[in-house]
Amino acid sequence: MLYEMIGIVRPGRLSEVKEIAKTAGKIVLDQRGVVRGVTNWGTYLLPKPAKKLQSTHHTGHHFIMRFDASPKTQHMLRRTMSLDPRLIRYSVVKMGVKFEDIKDVPGKAQFR
Repeated sequence: MLYEMIGIVRPGRLSEVKEIAKTAGKIVLDQRGVVRGVTNWGTYLLPKPAKKLQSTHHTGHHFIMRFDASPKTQHMLRRTMSLDPRLIRYSVVKMGVKFEDIKDVPGKAQFR
């Protein structure tokens, strides 16, 4: 199954974004999945302020990771991301199941 993970990391350090993306990719690869690509979207204002660990965030560093993995791997990824205090918010979306639906989806996610 093809999934897309959208992560919003607290702004300030690009190294934190790289570490989180690397951790997520390692989880997928260790479970025999395939990472199609990671796209850095940069820092943007959040639609509404987000509270995480007693601090309010108004901006966040956005990144997208597209990967093919099993539902079990996706669950492991969600659990790991929910425990990371550097992530403000994240979401994992299933983009397709059938080969015909996902064969032409590129690894890079364009913004607009």
